[in-house]
Amino acid sequence: MHAVISGVVHSLALPAPEDHVLPGIPWGDFDEILTPAYWRGQVWQHQYIGTYGHFRLGRTLVEEVAACLLGGFGMKAELGLAAFARLRDFGLLNEPAAPSVFEEALGEPFVIHGQPRRYRFQRQKAQYLAACLEQLVDFAEPNDDIALRDRLTRLPGIGPKTASWIVRNYRASNAVAIIDVHILRAGRYINLFDPDLEPLENYRELEQRFLCFADAISAQAAILDSLMWDYMRRLPAT
Repeated sequence: MHAVISGVVHSLALPAPEDHVLPGIPWGDFDEILTPAYWRGQVWQHQYIGTYGHFRLGRTLVEEVAACLLGGFGMKAELGLAAFARLRDFGLLNEPAAPSVFEEALGEPFVIHGQPRRYRFQRQKAQYLAACLEQLVDFAEPNDDIALRDRLTRLPGIGPKTASWIVRNYRASNAVAIIDVHILRAGRYINLFDPDLEPLENYRELEQRFLCFADAISAQAAILDSLMWDYMRRLPAT
């Protein structure tokens, strides 16, 4: 594979399309969308360009927890980020506050791409956020990324996917993966994930498969996860 980046020709040697990157998963062609070779080629190019390498949404662990808690399932990324920015800019993440404070701030419409949008689940997320900020006051942050992820799952409203998202962002960690609907779709397309496995019941198994895949194509898991999520959310489900 060859790519011209900033006027310089770069070359990447790849295995034959029929070779297997993992048992039962052929590399495929790099110019065939969604194949392992395609993902390897995209990661390779973006590493030269420098994209998909910055993950933090907040400046502190508290802010990162808030940003990821306000986004996630059923929430457009742009709306979740707008909600986080409003709470941060209002100074509401500096110390614990009552759920009603967050609910009121989230209740006002947001303007996304010129259109007013209302934040969904504002009462539920306000309650989770208030409880999380209270518990994070005396939070003992483990050094190990997996231990931190598991510790974060004890916070209200934070499951393994959100906790992994926080750790990936906050520490640029390659030890975890954010297995959401977009990553699940990409993995199932190449038979990386068994169709019977679901994140709610089989998160660690799915995560381990993703991490093995990233290693097999010589890609940093954090970059691959971010890139794959961004690409898949732009593609129609069909």
